[in-house]
Amino acid sequence: MKKIIFILPIFLLLLSCEVEGDLTRDAELSTPIPENTPPVATGNFTPTSGIKVTGSAKIYLNGNQNEVRLENFSVSSGPDLKVYLSKNETPTDFVNLGNLTSSTVYAIPTQVNLSAYKYVLIHCQQYNHLFAVAQLSQN
Repeated sequence: MKKIIFILPIFLLLLSCEVEGDLTRDAELSTPIPENTPPVATGNFTPTSGIKVTGSAKIYLNGNQNEVRLENFSVSSGPDLKVYLSKNETPTDFVNLGNLTSSTVYAIPTQVNLSAYKYVLIHCQQYNHLFAVAQLSQN
């Protein structure tokens, strides 16, 4: 009986893991953008309370792929930080571009209508805490 009580939570934990979908996979490596290529949209990050952040988010067209690039970016450390392309200043209607990593380039899925998404968010998914917001302006 004790074995069942011990094994049951482990079994349930394994079943509850989510599989990353097409819109939530980590960004793939991208090719360099030619110098003097203007961004499609730009925005500077502003922090939420208690967070320190600097830098900007810029969207570039790289070949046939739109990409969010974080430039001169730093943020307070936190667990499970994600980069979202969002329709609002809050993470309610967004596309998860992947985990925030040392890579500062995040591919935007081709089926995303860029004109509908006006914000780049840095969000702690685990604790549902918004770290930073960059409102995008079209160039």
